[in-house]
Formats: sequence, structure tokens, C-alpha cells
Amino acid sequence: MTGSPGRITLWGIEVFVATAEERSISAAARRLGASPSAVSQQLTNLETALDAELLLRSARPIQLTRAGEAFRRRAATILNEAAQARAELALSGGPALTRLRLGVIEDFEADITPRLLTRLAGVLSDCRFLLETGASHLLHDQLDAQALDVVVAAEMGAPADWAETHPILTEDFVVATRRGTIDPAQDILGQLKSLPMIQYTTRHYMGRLIATHLAQQNLKLDHRFELDSYHAILALVRGGTGWTILPPLALLRARQFLSRLEIHPLPFAPLSRHIVLTARAGLLEDVPARLATDLRALLRDMAAEPDPADLPWLESSVRIAPEKSG
Repeated sequence: MTGSPGRITLWGIEVFVATAEERSISAAARRLGASPSAVSQQLTNLETALDAELLLRSARPIQLTRAGEAFRRRAATILNEAAQARAELALSGGPALTRLRLGVIEDFEADITPRLLTRLAGVLSDCRFLLETGASHLLHDQLDAQALDVVVAAEMGAPADWAETHPILTEDFVVATRRGTIDPAQDILGQLKSLPMIQYTTRHYMGRLIATHLAQQNLKLDHRFELDSYHAILALVRGGTGWTILPPLALLRARQFLSRLEIHPLPFAPLSRHIVLTARAGLLEDVPARLATDLRALLRDMAAEPDPADLPWLESSVRIAPEKSG
């Protein structure tokens, strides 16, 4: 490239990192909330400022050049240092938090996330919020890549050494069947074995968790359907196509089907998942802890809304984490 003066901006670096991770300008644009043309222009500006070609944009997917691979390592450090600087300025009486990139599992999307954002907007009055919803493993990947600041998702093994975690809730997986299909006074597992199972996709962490648990119980259950949509799964169950295993939050997200369903505890060893809030330790100071406290309080308020007689299985299968004393 022909050498020419130019500025290296944090925005340009963030655009480069997003493009390097997504391997696509359009995907990076969606992630950043920008237009593809704006992303492309930022990449051009950055390459001009560095006097180096960083990306092979004609490749599908986009590939990094050797210079791009080298700069990517530096870019991650630069963005992390910038985030740390913002946090330290906030602590020293400098500008308040002006941006929070939040990732939340889809299970919270309809009921919980809007209320949480409303609360946050009232407390962090000068903050701009970027929300990403998705499967737990995808959100954790985004946090690991420093594309998100905080994620609320299923716990996936031991946390990384750079992470702080705050427990939100624990939920026990349950069985959902069409109303009248199972006689609870008889052998529930025996009855389920005679019916097809509609399985949540093993391409996602939760599906793999269920499949692994079934294998540990030495259970081989017939299934013709493996889907990634709670609504589609429960619509099939309601129609009598089969039965399924899901966490209670999934049932609440598709609650329009509940009147035609019956919910049973697992007729074998229990299986639980833990929803936690995860952030980079110390980077946002007390914001993650306060956010977790607000979220638990919101969940407790919402848990009191339904009549226990309408959802008798909910109280026994979902446990909101207690607040830490002191």
C-alpha cells in the first residue's frame, strides 16, 4: 500500500476486531449496529493509517493477512486497555458509564429483558445500551472476544480466570407432555419410552447438556425431531406428536401452549442448569454486582405475579439465588 498519514481510532480498531471475528463485513455491521459501507470505510481508514493490508476482503469468508493477524493481537489489548481506562475514570469522578454491551439469553427476551433495560435506563441515565440476545455458548464467545461487557446466560463449566460471576437462578429441567397423554399414577418413564421425544438441538449447549444426561442414565429415547425453537417444540407436543425435556424458562417463554400441556419432574435423576451473570473481573467495578442484584429482585417480583395454582410446578423447579450477606 502507498504510505499516507492517518489516524488510528478506537472505533476503527473495534470495527476491525468485529470483522476479523465474524469474517464478514455484513455480519460485523449487524453486530456493531452500523452499515456495511461504514464498516468498509473504517477498515480502509485503518489500513491507510497503518500503511498495511489487514484483510483479504475478496475472500469468502474474509481472511486476515499476516499483518492482520499480528495487529489483531495488539487490537485486543488496546480495546481492553480502553475499557479499563473508562472504568478507572468513572471511579475517579470522571465521566459516568456511557456504554454497556449486554448479552442476555433468549429465554429472558420477552418478559425479563425489557424490564431490566427499563430499570438500567433509570439508574444509568447517560448510558447507551447495546443488547445482544442468543444462545448461551454464543454469548460467552462474544464476552471472551470482548465484544460484550456483561452476559446473562447458562453457566458452562468453571469460569475463566479473568471472569467474575454472580448467580442469578437455578432451574430443574422438566418433562412436557400433551394433556391427558401420561397417567401420573403409573410408570411415567415407561410411558414416555413408548412415545417419540422431541429434542432440543444438540448444536446448542443446552441440547448437549440434555443429551449427555440421558446418556448417563443409559436412556436411548426415540426422536425424529431436533429443533432449536421452544415454540415449535411445544406446538408439536401440544399437537400430540411427542414429548420433550425443557427448562421452566423455556415453558414460560412459550406460555400460550401451557393450557394444553402437563408438566412433570424428570422420572429419573434430576438435571439442573444455572443462570449466571458474567463479566470481566474489576473492569466495570460494582456494575455487574448491582446488575445481578437488580435482576434477582426483578425475578422475585415476577415470580409473585402468577397464581401458584396456575403453574404448580414453577415454585419447585426454579430457585432464585439468594443475596450475599454483608
